[in-house]
Amino acid sequence: MAKKKQSLQATARKVVTHTTPRSVVSEQFRTLRTNVNFASPDQELRSIVVTSAAPGEGKSTTSANLATVFAQEGKTVLLVDGDMRKPTTHYTFHMPNTIGLSNVLTRQATVEDAIRPTTIERLDLMTCGPIPPNPAELLASNAMGMLISDLKKRYDVVIFDAPPVLSVTDGQVLANKCDGAILVVNSGSTEKEMAAKAKEAIEASNSKLIGAVLNNFELAKDSYYYQYYGNAE
Repeated sequence: MAKKKQSLQATARKVVTHTTPRSVVSEQFRTLRTNVNFASPDQELRSIVVTSAAPGEGKSTTSANLATVFAQEGKTVLLVDGDMRKPTTHYTFHMPNTIGLSNVLTRQATVEDAIRPTTIERLDLMTCGPIPPNPAELLASNAMGMLISDLKKRYDVVIFDAPPVLSVTDGQVLANKCDGAILVVNSGSTEKEMAAKAKEAIEASNSKLIGAVLNNFELAKDSYYYQYYGNAE
């Protein structure tokens, strides 16, 4: 039982932008938010997919924190766990995963049933729900396209935490249905070839690649940026 509890704690991603909003990392997420806002001057990005090349690169942490900083900006935000193979957002926000995206797509629940408010103001969550046997088919369905259109009417921004694009096709399928995609790359572990293939996979899905996030990059302590923000909480 203790091992299971430790495993769940390890799976939960830290929403640092909520717990320590003045930290250096939180400032970087706000910079990411600004870059997203300026990424498409001709079209407002309302639905965004956050994915990675391979597992363990930080895409779930990035999606949760990006959703938080958009909510802190004053926008209504919905974070959707689109990883219907290894979902984690319910651990991060300490919520049940009994009803979620899979239930809505199979018409077993309504959108209202699947959406829950988080402890963060203006940020709601739709968990994955029970893991289905056919995630890619559900994400590629007309029901998914209709759901995204519905959610964009309800929220200013809808962010999807999607599976790694080189592991399964789910991420590409979701990216095709959304306004843009963000690729998370783990500094020091993601090979350049894998990152390039992930970029190609997103572009092949006819999605707009907004940009990439370099995760776990250590900034030199004597740098100007570190000195400027180093005294933050």
